[in-house]
Amino acid sequence: MSTTTTPRRHRDADPTADPTAPAGSRREGRWARTGLWVAIALIGVLLAALTAAVGGGDGPTDTPLDPTSTTASGSRALVRVLEQQGTDVSIVHDVDRLDSDAGTVFVDDSAGVLAPAVARRIARSAPDVVLVTTNPGVLEAFRTRATPATTVESAATVSTRGCAVPAASAARRVSTAGVSYTVRGSDTLRCASTGSGSDRTWGLVQTPTAAGVVTLVGTTGAFRNDTVTTAGNAALALGLLGGGDRLDWYVPTTGSADAAPSLGDLAPPWVPSALALLGAVAVAAAVWRGRRLGPLVVEQLPVVVRAAETTEGRARLYARTRDRTHTLDTLRIAAVRRTARLLGLPRSAHVDEVVRRAAGATGRTPGAVGAVLVGGPTADDRALVDGAAALDELERAVTRAVAGDAPRASPPTTPAPSDQPRQPTDPRPGGRP
Repeated sequence: MSTTTTPRRHRDADPTADPTAPAGSRREGRWARTGLWVAIALIGVLLAALTAAVGGGDGPTDTPLDPTSTTASGSRALVRVLEQQGTDVSIVHDVDRLDSDAGTVFVDDSAGVLAPAVARRIARSAPDVVLVTTNPGVLEAFRTRATPATTVESAATVSTRGCAVPAASAARRVSTAGVSYTVRGSDTLRCASTGSGSDRTWGLVQTPTAAGVVTLVGTTGAFRNDTVTTAGNAALALGLLGGGDRLDWYVPTTGSADAAPSLGDLAPPWVPSALALLGAVAVAAAVWRGRRLGPLVVEQLPVVVRAAETTEGRARLYARTRDRTHTLDTLRIAAVRRTARLLGLPRSAHVDEVVRRAAGATGRTPGAVGAVLVGGPTADDRALVDGAAALDELERAVTRAVAGDAPRASPPTTPAPSDQPRQPTDPRPGGRP
């Protein structure tokens, strides 16, 4: 018995073409496939351009606290109320355009892109700053002595009646949704607490600066369109931002002069060109050395692996691991299959059926045949040798029985009735017939 190798792809064959087809038809087929892929690529580029054009409009965005957005996370409603109360709201994205005479500056650094140097400049010039940020560098620049602790997503509210910040005290109760901070320092005012004991954090923090005061707002739910009317959120927002005739709503943007430099900004100018060149080289190498998909080509290899080598290898593994039970079970399974074939049973026959038929053919008891074909754990080498010998002897016995060399077990006989009927006897002791 030997095993054959599986077909492999020929290295020198053209897998994209039929070897029996003319060269012209194969060339036309390749051009057709190339044109199909080019068309798919052009359609993908067109769809990407359309998506960018549609998505690049000036419609409402989901940017948190966007003063021009009417979505749930925007702050357009707050801006409208401030303007109705006489506060001139100016939305700026450049620190140089901040009005030095503005009473309040709202620094909305929700994206965390503001450069610490720009934050220090605002702290030195603006007398009243309302700050929204989680950037540690900006918090340090304003000397808030606060560190972001956790994000609060609960819709619960907390009392601010006893808060030393006038706007929070007037609001009486505000939402805690947003960010909470841990605060250090005795000259720092803190309100809107969550948690207790050592786990207590704060949603409002007010700290003096070189030019005045900065109020760090973590309870940003007071500024959002969807929660500005909850509890005293509107009173808190109007108290913090509507104290003067003018409000500069400062929103630093990524990539601007006020933003902190990114990794791309710090890289040398030749890095993008080098990356683009490396990408082009990778694509060219893939096209040059990549395999072309196509039908497999059968290659007849002059290699024959003898089944005896596999059998000997498995036997050596069993011997090395001293797995005698597994070894004898493998022999038993093979013997059951051969015995079933000798007895004319199908491959799906259960081992109990094989045992019963083999017992009937050889005249042995089913228990004896089952002990040979099924058995149990093999304790030592002697038991392994004896088990293998018993399997061989059983197969020889079945072969002889099937060939007719050995008599089959005869069914038990019943005594033949005699010609004279028997007289009934008295069941009592000493009874007579």
